[in-house]
Amino acid sequence: MQEIVQQIRELVLSRSTDSQLHGISHWDRVYIYGKQLITPEVDPLVVALFAYLHDSCRQDDGYDTSHGPRAAKWIDTLRETYLKPLTDEQIRLLKEACRLHTTTQKTGNPTIDACFDADRLDLWRADITPDPDKMATAKGKKIAQETDYNALMDFPLS
Repeated sequence: MQEIVQQIRELVLSRSTDSQLHGISHWDRVYIYGKQLITPEVDPLVVALFAYLHDSCRQDDGYDTSHGPRAAKWIDTLRETYLKPLTDEQIRLLKEACRLHTTTQKTGNPTIDACFDADRLDLWRADITPDPDKMATAKGKKIAQETDYNALMDFPLS
C-alpha cells in the first residue's frame, strides 16, 4: 500500500504548483488526518490516495468548483498504470470521494465519509475552524471537538 501512495504523491507533486492552501503540505496533513479516521469499515488505501488526488486538478486556489470532478476523470487515466492494483470498487470509491468532496457533507459510505472529514479537518489552514457538526464520521467529529485549532494557527503551514 505504501508504495502506491508514495508513487501517487510524487506524481501529483511533479504536476503541482507549491500552493499553501491546496498543495503538498495540505495533502500530507489530509493523509495524516485520514489515517486517524480509519475504522474496520474504511478502506485505508482509498483514504490515503484521496489525500493526494482530491485537489490535484485544481486550476488555482480560488473558487474552482470543478476540480473534484476533474480529479475523478484524471483517475480514469491512471487506472491502467499507477492505480492498476486497485479493485474496481476502490476506484469507484476514490472517484466518488474526489467528485463530491466540495459539494456533499455525508454519503453514508464509511470510506467516502472518512475522505471528506480528512479534508475538512484541515480547514484551519484557511482560517476556518472545522465544525464538529459538519463532520461525516463520529471520529471526525471527535477530532474536531478535541483539537485546539487556535494553537495550530500559530504554526507555519509549510
